[in-house]
Parts: sequence; C-alpha cells; structure tokens
Amino acid sequence: MRRKSLAAFAALLALPLQSLSAQGQDRPVSYADTFAIGANGLCEAQILPPQPGGGLFDRGYTIVCRDAAAPVGTLWVLRDLPSGDATARFLPSASCNAGDAGAVPDALAGSASYSCTDEDLGTRRVLVAGQLGGKLYAGEAIAAYADAVRLGLATLVNDHPVQGDVEIPLTETGDAAAFARAQARALAADAVIAEAYRRSNSGDFAEAAEFFAETAATGEGGNALEARLNAALLQSNLGNYAEAARGFSSVRGQVAGDPVMARMLRNYEAIDALNAGAPQTALDILERPLPAGTGSRDALAGLEISDALAARLSAEQASALDSIGGLTPLERADLLDGQTEYLKATALRLLGRGAEAESHLTAADSTLGGVRNGSVRSILWLRAQVLGELADLAERKGDTTAAQAYHGQAIGLLEVNYPDSPALLSSKAQLAGFLARSGRKDEALATYRDLVDKAQGKPAPALRRLLVPYFDLLGEAGLAESEAAGDMFLASQLLQRPGLAQTQAVLARELSGGSDEASQLFRKAVNIGRSVEQVRNRIALLEGQAAGDPLVAERLAAQQATLEKLEAEQLSIQNKLGEYPRFRAVSDGRVTLGELQETLRPGEGYLKLATLDGATFAVFATPDMARAYRVGIDPNALEAEVDDLRATIAYVENGETLTFPFDIEKSRALYKALLDPVDAEVKALKHLVFEPDGAMLRLPANLLVTDDDSVERYVERVAREGDEYDFSGTSWLGRQVNITTTVSPSAFRDVRKAPRSGATREYIGFGENTPISADRGTLGTRSALAGGEDCLWAPAVWDYPIKADELYTASRSLGAKATEERIVTGDTFTDTAVLGMEDLNQYRILHFATHGLVTAPQPECPPRPALLTSFGDDQSDGLLSFAEIFDLKIDADLVILSACDTAGAATLGATREAGVSGGGFALDGLVRAFVGAGGRTVVASHWPIPDDYDATNRLIDGFFAAGEGVELAEAMRRSQARLMDSKETSHPFYWSAFAIVGDGGAPLRE
Repeated sequence: MRRKSLAAFAALLALPLQSLSAQGQDRPVSYADTFAIGANGLCEAQILPPQPGGGLFDRGYTIVCRDAAAPVGTLWVLRDLPSGDATARFLPSASCNAGDAGAVPDALAGSASYSCTDEDLGTRRVLVAGQLGGKLYAGEAIAAYADAVRLGLATLVNDHPVQGDVEIPLTETGDAAAFARAQARALAADAVIAEAYRRSNSGDFAEAAEFFAETAATGEGGNALEARLNAALLQSNLGNYAEAARGFSSVRGQVAGDPVMARMLRNYEAIDALNAGAPQTALDILERPLPAGTGSRDALAGLEISDALAARLSAEQASALDSIGGLTPLERADLLDGQTEYLKATALRLLGRGAEAESHLTAADSTLGGVRNGSVRSILWLRAQVLGELADLAERKGDTTAAQAYHGQAIGLLEVNYPDSPALLSSKAQLAGFLARSGRKDEALATYRDLVDKAQGKPAPALRRLLVPYFDLLGEAGLAESEAAGDMFLASQLLQRPGLAQTQAVLARELSGGSDEASQLFRKAVNIGRSVEQVRNRIALLEGQAAGDPLVAERLAAQQATLEKLEAEQLSIQNKLGEYPRFRAVSDGRVTLGELQETLRPGEGYLKLATLDGATFAVFATPDMARAYRVGIDPNALEAEVDDLRATIAYVENGETLTFPFDIEKSRALYKALLDPVDAEVKALKHLVFEPDGAMLRLPANLLVTDDDSVERYVERVAREGDEYDFSGTSWLGRQVNITTTVSPSAFRDVRKAPRSGATREYIGFGENTPISADRGTLGTRSALAGGEDCLWAPAVWDYPIKADELYTASRSLGAKATEERIVTGDTFTDTAVLGMEDLNQYRILHFATHGLVTAPQPECPPRPALLTSFGDDQSDGLLSFAEIFDLKIDADLVILSACDTAGAATLGATREAGVSGGGFALDGLVRAFVGAGGRTVVASHWPIPDDYDATNRLIDGFFAAGEGVELAEAMRRSQARLMDSKETSHPFYWSAFAIVGDGGAPLRE
C-alpha cells in the first residue's frame, strides 16, 4: 500500500516537472533581469529601469564585473532606431576615433567600433554599435573590459547565453559575496529582492545575503523587514547560528500581525533548527499555532498588493513581460504552507518516523503544485528538495528504482532552472551518495568526480554535509592510496576556508612580479577597492539617520561625493591594470595533490584536515607518498576535546588568566585520533605543514603528545605527590617536528613561491605603551581587562604596559647594526605614529610586544581586534585596529605578534570596517590584517601569553638566537624545547601558544 502511494506521487510530479523544464530551457535572455556574460563568472549584465523617452521594447543593461566597485559599461537593445552617430548618442562626453574591431561580436560583423577617451574621467573606453533584424545593438565599457562588451552583445543578439571567457583586470580581493554586493548596488531597486531570492534558491547563500542586505538598508516597510528575515535565515544556512538568532529576534515583534510574514518566520526558524541538527525543535516550531488572526484565509484575502509587494511576490517569474504576473498574498501563503509540510517531513524523517514523513511530503507537493498549476518558477528549488526527500524515503524502503528516479527528476529540474548552482551540486551529491550506498561504486565515483570538477574550486557550504559518503567510498573502492588521497584532497578544497586564505592569495598576486610598477599599481587598486567598501559602509550607517538630522544629511552627502570620486579613480586604475597580462589571468585556487607534493621539500609533510557533517577526514602527503583516511573523532567530539584542552591551558575569569594542570591524557588521545594512521611517517619528518579545520584551527598541534610513556610517567609522578604542573620530559609533537600552520594548499604554495622582502633594514620593534595613570603593576599575561560603557575600553587597560625587554633582546640577537635597529616605545609608540610611518616597508621583521584586544569590552559589544598603543594626537584612540593594520604599507618576511590570542577571529563587522569580505574563522583577525598589509609569515598566539618566569622573553630570545640559515619553524622548535625542559615552564601555557602561519620553512635570517 505504501509503495503504491509512493508511485502515485511520482506520477503526480512527472507532468508538471517536464513542462517546467521545457519552459526553463527555452527561456530567452530577453526575459531575464540579469544574465551572465561569458562562462567564467566574472561579469554580469543587469537590466536598467526604463529610460525617459525610451520605447516600450527598448532595453538597457549595466555591466558589472568582479573587483570593480562601480559598473564598467552599458549594453542597449533599441528598436526601430538607425545607428546614426553612435558616439554622440552613447558617449556624448567622449572624444572618439575608429577603433579596434576586437570588441565586435561575429553576429554583428561589420558594425562600427570606436576607441574613445572620456573627457570627464580621462579613461579610455570602447564602443560598438550595429543593426540587425530591425534592432540597434550597442555596448560601451572601459577599454580593459572590451571582452564584456563583445560577449554581452553576442548574448543579446542570440537571445541565449554565449560561451567564452571574459579577460578583465583582476585583483581577486573580492570573493563571490563581494561581487554580489556590487551587483546588488547596481541593480534597479525593484529587482534586488527578486534577485536575492533567485540566488538563495539556487544555494548561493553568501551572495543572496548581500542582495537582502542591500534591500534591508535601502528598502522601506515590508520590503526591509522581509529582507532582514531572509538575511537571518541565510546566516543560519552559512552556519552562523548566533547571528541568525539575533536576526530572528530583531524581527519577531514586527511580523506577528502579517499572515505571510508570520508563516515565513515560523518556517525559517524551523529551517534554522534543522540546520543546527535539532529536528525535534524544528517539529515543535512547525506545530506551534500561528499568532492570532494570521492563520485565517480571510486575513490573507484582505491584504492589498502594492507595486513593491507585487515585484517581491513574483520573484523569479520570467520578467515583467511574463503573463503570469505577481502572486497574491493568498497564493504566497499557500506556498509557505507547502514548505511547512515539507519541513515537517524532513524533521520526521530525521527522527526516524518515515511513514508520517511520507504523508507530509504528499501534502507538500499537492499544495505547491496547486498554486497556478505548479508553474511558479520561484518554488522549483523547493520541489527539487521534496524530490530529494522522497528519494531518501524510497531508499529506506528498499525501492531503489523509485529513489533513483526521484534523484534524476530533481537534478533535471535544477539543471534547467539553476544551472551550475550550489543547489545542483548538492542534488548531484545526494545522487552520488545513493549510488555509493547501493553498491554502485564506479557510478558513484564518476558522479562525485564530475561535481567536484564542475564546482571549479568554488566553496560550497552544503557539501560539508554531503561529501561523507564520497570520502568513505575513496577508502573502500580499491583505489591506489595516492589516487584516493588525490581525489579527497581536491574535493576537500570545496569547503569554506578562513578569509586569511583569500588575503594571502591577493598578496601573492601582488608579489608575483616583484616590486615593479605593475605591482605598485596593483597595490593601489587593492587599497582603493577597500576604501570604496569602507565609505559604502559609512554611507549605510548614515542613511538611516539622515532623514531627521540635517547635520547627518550633510555628512551623508559628503560621503556620497567621496564615493563617486573613489569609484571613478578605481575604474581608471583598473583600466591601467588591464594592460598587464598577469593581472588579467584568473588564478585557479585549486591545487592538485601532485602540485602540492612538488611544492614540498625533502623531509617535509603536509597534513590537511577536513571536518564534515558527522565525520573528520585527513590527507597526509610527503614529496613521494600520500594517504587519505577517516580520523578517529567526529567534529562535535573534536570541538569538545579542544575546548576541554584549552580550558586546562588558559582560562580568563574576571580579567585574570588562570591555568590548570594540563590534560595530558586528552592530548595523547587527540594525537592518536588525528595522526595514528600516519604516526611513523609524521615522526620521521623534519617539518610538518599543518592545515587544520574546525576546532583544530584554535589549537596548536605542537602540544599533542606522541607516546604513551609520557602519559604514564606523568601519572606516576603525580601519584607520588609530584608537581602536577611539571611536564618536563614529555614527548610533544613540537619537540620532535618543526610545525607550520596554513589555511589552504594554495595559501602555502603561494607564500612559498613569493619573492622575499626587498626591505633594506632588518628589524623594528614596538611595545611598552605609556600608561594613562600611575603604574598599577602587571597582570602576569599580555591580555587586557575590559571595562567602561558603550563598548569603550576602560582607562585601566593602558596601565599595564609590557616591558620592552624582549624587543631589545630580539634586536641584539639579530645582530642589528645601530643604524638599522629601531625600537619604538613610550610616547613614540602611538597608533597615529605607526600609521604615519612612511618607511615601515623598509623593515624585514616587524615585532609587536603589547596587549592584544581580541574580545569585546562588554558581552553585548562586537569584538574589534586591535593592538594596544600609547595615545597620540587628537585622531588617536590608543589602538591599532584591524582596519588600520590593513592600511599599513609593509614588505615583511616576518611579523611577530607577541600579544594575547592574536591567532583569533574577527567579526563580520570588523572585516566590513576594513573593507574586506569573508572571515569569521580563527586566524581571520590580526593575522589576516598583517598579511593584508604585506606580511608573508606571521607568528601569532592562541591564548594570553605569560610574563611569569620571564617565559615569553626567553622564548623570543631563543627564537632570534638561531644562526644563519635556520628555518623559522626550526628556530621556534628549538626555543620552545628549552622551555619544555625547564620544570617551571614545561606546562604548554608557557611555550605552546605561538603558531607560525605562512611558511615556517623560510629562513629566519637573510
């Protein structure tokens, strides 16, 4: 009986899915508000609002490209107009001559092309205009973006996407989210939310978040409220559950009376619970009654549809030309109720209640298909998810034929309507997992490899949940060790990595040509791009206050004028940058295992962790061998173990750092869980390059214990009433092996290949700030107390300066000449003084020994990572902030951050203030900022570092005392070993905190 019902459901789905697929496949570009230009995802055309005096069928598009803050050009399709004087029509302020026909597409062969100089901006532009079929096609752009004009016009002429790569100048400072942010600002206001939904439905969550953020900032009333609600859901989809909770809380009181919004909030909170692995909580939310008055159909029927609401409700309809038009609130509520049934089915399946789940799926499809006969394009992604759930249920019942059919239908639906999307990749991964569980290993492997190839190295957060069967299969499929490791290595690069990886890639791109004129131009382009983002953030903050305050309105106008100038300057620089071929090439972020092995030197090994949903995997490689394996601890247990271990190292309470006897048994167990399969190979290494993931981003690998004897000796000694803080004689991993931390294979490859610093001076050190009031003693660690109100730090924070002893010790150990030595302390060590140093790029080693402020002054305040300095002029706040560090101009082989927890993360707010994207992981705070400023390798701490027993001074002294030719990681290991062997400093708190992030194989001394 159950099987019959399932088959009937399949028949129910078949017809509407086929018709919708055909509809999507034949959909012309002229029906779309946006379309991709070329095949490599670097440029996009976005429709412009109707122009005054334009014809009914005339269309204009703005061209938006990656790493360009403002639109770079425009495309037009005009009916019944002669080409006439195209230059006067399309570039009236430019001086033009006949130009190179390279920007003319084949379909418009013989059309006029021009090379122009914009008299207002001074930039070179290209213009192409030609007639075909009674229409005038024209396009213009900054000269460096001529490819976008050619392929954009070809797409409009064909009315379907045209393949081909766009070559444009790239800094690669912006990720996909940053590109989406620029697109959202360029798109017509009424199309932004529709585009936001399209990207969200296709699984591009980070990009969709930027479109919803734009609507939330510029929209009004229901539009802004709905955007905020969706932004909260997207944070949950990206795994930022605390941020999602804050977002839901901020809108909860405002949606209660709206029947549509109340349903949306209910569903989104349920999705959030499912994302967090709490299906029972999700089910409880879905069973909860809607607020009074919002559940009745009478309330829905009484709602009026404004123009803005109509545009929002018809998200992803074909376009304004579509005969379907906007959905009514009643129809929209029906779709949300269908989603509710689907979510109930998902929760029930996860709870093992498959029979109940099936009935809810049937109800879901019936409800979804009942709205306009299932022809609403904006819910096709949801119908694909329903099919995926049906496939899982069929598989559990042993009906593999039905399961495969459901997977196939879901993939077909997404291939047509969301091609090359994360949603499609996820659907293919679900099919591959089914094939693997069905014993069809060859088909599963082929499907997995195909989706990894199609992803082209772009992060796909959903795959963290879906790659477990693939990684397990690689260990079972009878493949050679190196082949299985190579596949796992490549696939694991699709997981989201710290923003530090992107910043390191940008630095490598800048350094690729040394210090030539092009590299200086590149650096200027990067800085201008960051300035644009910073000004835009300031504008967003002012816009909400300007209406009722003339002074704020005046400041807003000034910021908007500044933005216009910056955008024009950036486009001019991009145009010049386009003249250098190396900055037009797209760097592939993927690194094959073979390429990595070629990067490694004899005696080196690379260990890459990948924490998936419910399982942890590792790839270990040396220049001549590789092995992939499943780690003996799952991510949740790993998180708990790391938290427990860190709590026995350093725990801050009421501003005081406490230490406890280190849990040596947990450390040994963690070593075995992570490294037991490659124990012998790791111990034979000279240098281990470690790419952590998950919780291990917060724990240095050097404190893992490599043998059981060390544990037994310690336990026996303590049992005889020995000192429980004495860990001397322990076989730590960091005693035997040099260790470097990296965040991605490409980051390690790039920093290793980067040219060395061209600085002419060896060393500069900063520390020992001037107290605000009388000396109050020392705290014993280099952390700082929080205090004050309104997110300000209390003055007492500045009253515990770190002595400059280690700076002088380091300088002497390096043998710096008197003319080279520079120690900046006291009143000269201010934030404004450091920011004003024009010769900072002349020092190869930068050393900061000061307090690090990496948490928030109060729990309710957002953290803003910073280094503490003395106070300077009126512009000084006594802090060198995350954003200010990015503004420094350094050319350093090594930056040492001898301060509190400098290996920590930075919040989204802090990264936005700096004008950069991404982040949120450990190592994305001060480490990332100094890499962005020009530091190749950074030494940072994982917890408050101690001054007790002169431990840190001794550690730094030993580090810099290494002779010529000694590698950074070797110098650190030797110095740490001296503290390990001293009873009073053998606890990991004293020696283990520092991690070398970059390339520990580089020499300490020139």
